[in-house]
Amino acid sequence: MIDNWKIELVFIPVTDVDRAKAFYVDQLGFHADHDQSPTPEIRFVQLTPPGSACSIAFGTGIGEMVPGTQKGVQIVVPDAAEARAHLVENGVTCSEVVDEGWGLFVYFDDPDGNSWALQQLPAYAAGAAAATA
Repeated sequence: MIDNWKIELVFIPVTDVDRAKAFYVDQLGFHADHDQSPTPEIRFVQLTPPGSACSIAFGTGIGEMVPGTQKGVQIVVPDAAEARAHLVENGVTCSEVVDEGWGLFVYFDDPDGNSWALQQLPAYAAGAAAATA
């Protein structure tokens, strides 16, 4: 039986590793887990959103995606308005809070145009998640 599958790492294609790291760490508040260069051709950066079991990674000499083509990565947040305020306070251009019917969302792009969504789950979904935890 197959069980307990987890997504723990998502690659984000970027053009400038230092600029991307600064954006995700300094502006979004991600934790810098790794920044390693095992060879001169390879640099691997891994960052994790606060409280997340899934990290992102980018660098040089890894991955084949074109920068700016990762679309729709989503982070669940407890409060969309509070998350939006954090983004705005840290200079991130983002949407207003949007009620999509299945949650409240805030949309933004990183410096390369990779798109992100922050989602506050609706009350009925949050209650169901708490019941299964």
